[in-house]
Amino acid sequence: MTASDGSWLSSLVDAVVGLMDVIGPAGAGLAIALENLFPPLPSEAILPMAGLAASRGSFTVIEALLWTTSGSVVGAFLLYGLGAWLGLRRLTAIAARMPLIKVEDVDRTVAWFDHHGGKAVFFGRMIPIFRSLISIPAGVVRMPAWRFGLLTLAGSAIWNTVFVLAGYFLGESWHIVETYADILQYVVIAAVAAAIVWFIVVRVRHLSAHRREPESDAA
Repeated sequence: MTASDGSWLSSLVDAVVGLMDVIGPAGAGLAIALENLFPPLPSEAILPMAGLAASRGSFTVIEALLWTTSGSVVGAFLLYGLGAWLGLRRLTAIAARMPLIKVEDVDRTVAWFDHHGGKAVFFGRMIPIFRSLISIPAGVVRMPAWRFGLLTLAGSAIWNTVFVLAGYFLGESWHIVETYADILQYVVIAAVAAAIVWFIVVRVRHLSAHRREPESDAA
């Protein structure tokens, strides 16, 4: 039950998933907790493998779902704690020292999260990369832990169930799911990259316009 293709990431996946052969479904839970802390580790590969192990009788599919979802919640709370430790004051101080970033950007982000944080946490658990990162701003704004926990549990349960059951029913053909999941991840990465480029271009133009204004006034 491996995903080796010679790459370092596949080797890492194989090593982590190997935990399932040693400690059973708890290994799947630990692997998913690590995936939250290290987003390049793909849950889209780990979860179907947990389903595949369940189909082979290594443990039940219910155990796979319970342990992987528990791992998701534990990993999310670790990043939530990191965000809470960072806090709004530290985040604002960091933003003030970064080029192209304004303190107002932090304020707007916090205001947006106050209004849409619940939806962001719930749906973010079903989007590659964001499923891990969304926990940090939730901690920064100190979203109530019970609310964060319930939303994370609900979103993670849906995501994990889809991929665990895919591995359970597809068996050795679980790579089909991984292929489509990879496409989704590439789309998300491309969208994030485009948003970053757009932000940099707009901010540089804005700063350039402000620099030209004093020159115009002087003339």
